[in-house]
Amino acid sequence: MGRIEANPTVSRLLMGLALLIVLGAVYYAARSVLAAVPLGPQQTVTTINPKMGVHTRLTDEAEEWKIKRSLEMVREMGAPWIVEYFPWAYYEPEPGRFGWNHPDTVIAHATRQGLTVVARLGFAPEWARPAGTIPLYLDEEHYVDFGRFAAAFAARYRGQVDYIILWNEPNLSQEWGYRPVDPESYTQLLRVVYPMVKEANPDVQVLAGALAPTLAPAGSEWGMNDLIYLQRMYDAGAAAYFDVLAIHAYGWSFDADDAPDPEVVNFRRAELLRDVMVRNGDGDKQAIITESGWNDHPRWTRAVSPGRRIANTIRAYEIAADWPWLDAIAMWAFRYPWDAKNYQDDYTFVGVDFEPKPIYWEVQAYARGAGDSP
Repeated sequence: MGRIEANPTVSRLLMGLALLIVLGAVYYAARSVLAAVPLGPQQTVTTINPKMGVHTRLTDEAEEWKIKRSLEMVREMGAPWIVEYFPWAYYEPEPGRFGWNHPDTVIAHATRQGLTVVARLGFAPEWARPAGTIPLYLDEEHYVDFGRFAAAFAARYRGQVDYIILWNEPNLSQEWGYRPVDPESYTQLLRVVYPMVKEANPDVQVLAGALAPTLAPAGSEWGMNDLIYLQRMYDAGAAAYFDVLAIHAYGWSFDADDAPDPEVVNFRRAELLRDVMVRNGDGDKQAIITESGWNDHPRWTRAVSPGRRIANTIRAYEIAADWPWLDAIAMWAFRYPWDAKNYQDDYTFVGVDFEPKPIYWEVQAYARGAGDSP
């Protein structure tokens, strides 16, 4: 056979294409490096109350400089703790295929700002739930899949994240995938996932509960009273499968000092949950309030005035400092990536544009020991 001559035009085109690919790779690598937001020097939080915290909402914050600025402002306000949501579906879109870029960024910046991270895990991917269900639906068949994710998370961030919450508000039907709530099944979730997490990272503290404060009557299709739900968790054997109780303690229209009452949702309802722990022989465990706060929307029926919101927020921090069984309290919510355009916006401390609200400055003054509470 005769020798086939290479087409010089084709050869030049292929060489040019190869050069473009190399140059493109160099360009995008350089752009990635240049676009990266530097972590900056290691920081520490200055505060008179080391239990102060906020619940950040960086889950859908795509721009790294905004992540960094949010966490800088938390530190500058004087809060050493944050609770942040890390949705399972975002980071394991297919079984065993993880994408950690976003949590890597959030946790790296939080750590550099000197903040203690409490990681809330939940939100099932499509492959881990029945067709037609929402991401808040997790059946027992997939508890082990959630356990693998939680264990992978705990192992990856060992030494950076020491607290992990397993699911959120399972005593509400909506948060349980619009199913009847089931404290025994949630306890089974803990029974499956807890040992997997502890094997991956023996040092991590596993939080359970995170129950919504509610007065739902017996048999309600919407939820279960948090005090009853917690007791049923203990009855089902939950005590052996968590290290710290996560508590949600909203003030609604009541003041922080108002006495606890089983028939009222107020801030000190947290004490009633603590009482359930003690009655069940779990008094040696600590608790963390992972959601709390007051709202100052002018028309929401459970809101208070801006002045009362400030006063109650600071008073709640003061009360928390005096509870020996409580490690931290996180107020909902520091800042949203975008406006919710409803009453939820009136929980925040900082606007979407990073403009601090009056509550930010007053809490910062409190953390610095400047004067009395409002």
